[in-house]
Amino acid sequence: MPKLKTHKGAAKRFKKTGTGKVKRGQAKMRHILTSKDKKTKRKLGKSVLVSAGDLRKVKRMIPYQ
Repeated sequence: MPKLKTHKGAAKRFKKTGTGKVKRGQAKMRHILTSKDKKTKRKLGKSVLVSAGDLRKVKRMIPYQ
């Protein structure tokens, strides 16, 4: 089977953990921050794991990371 190409856009957005899970950043932290609560901004700044429904798709996009 031929080698898979890494999706470069996905490679910049996702990172694999040591156990094979995939981390991602959260949305809604780029602008219009004055109207958001401090607690919300603090939580959105942290990274979270990719959901189970999207995991297969994302892992295929970053095969060698």
